[in-house]
Amino acid sequence: MRRKGVNYSKYGYIFTFPFVLAFLIFSLYPILYTAVIGFTDMKGLIPKPIHILDNPFQNFKDLIFENASFKKSLLNTGLLWIVNFVPQITLALLLTAWFTNKRLNIKGQGAFKVLLYMPNIITASTIAILFSTMFAYPMGPINSLVQMLGLSDAPIFFLQDKTTARGIVAFIQFWMWYGNTMIILVAGVMGINPALFESAAIDGANGWQTFFRITLPSLRTILLFTLITSMIGGLTMFDIPQLFLLGGPDDATLTTSMFIFGQAFKGSYLYNRAAAASMILFLIAAALSAVLFYVMRDRDAAQVKKAEKLYKKSLKATAVEREV
Repeated sequence: MRRKGVNYSKYGYIFTFPFVLAFLIFSLYPILYTAVIGFTDMKGLIPKPIHILDNPFQNFKDLIFENASFKKSLLNTGLLWIVNFVPQITLALLLTAWFTNKRLNIKGQGAFKVLLYMPNIITASTIAILFSTMFAYPMGPINSLVQMLGLSDAPIFFLQDKTTARGIVAFIQFWMWYGNTMIILVAGVMGINPALFESAAIDGANGWQTFFRITLPSLRTILLFTLITSMIGGLTMFDIPQLFLLGGPDDATLTTSMFIFGQAFKGSYLYNRAAAASMILFLIAAALSAVLFYVMRDRDAAQVKKAEKLYKKSLKATAVEREV
């Protein structure tokens, strides 16, 4: 007698349905609605009939070619991300090499990792208050230290200087995220086949040779993930510049996300312009992600695929010639 099988796939669809529904309502619909608003004249608190502009790309054109504040926010965003990400990835890689070096066999790694990761779990508002107090004018810990060391006779207004304000914001972002980057890279190293490191040790490779010849090439995918997530996080930087300096001084720390927030929820409530700026930011993120994917692609695998395609074409051509 044939026993009837049980199909469990329907239960999987049932369990995923809440997520799919939440994604459609709270993610996909707002994204599509924002994209549509960018081509309209929607603005103001009081709801009014909206329609597509005669020139649908007018909002985009105004932002790119005529809005100096938007262009400055893009420049600030890119500058702040680069200044914080370069030391962030450098320190994270050094710590990863340190923690994963079998010869050093660091004791208490768990405690070190927790301490280094700690800034990432502190709320942005707490960090903003902390650094505002540290760099307070005229009396603050940093100013007191500077005067005690004799570096300056008068107190320094750090938060009113463009260079120091940008530097402090970049440092905060670096300090908050280098631990998270380190944890991701350490996890990636743990997934590498230990036989590779054993072979390198047998062949007499030192720590630096092992790191640059085995560890880094094997971390290509993890590094790509880190670069893209950090790039997207940098482009959407909002909380620290907003809570710490409100974009000042003189818009020196105004980021694109802050510009979008200001256009949508302050002043004239220009939802159409804010939506257009959001779409421009999305396109920039997509373009940079594509560049990173291309630059960090596995060239050996690409060459193998190319060779396979050429081989298949040659087989087809040979088959056609034989038929003829």
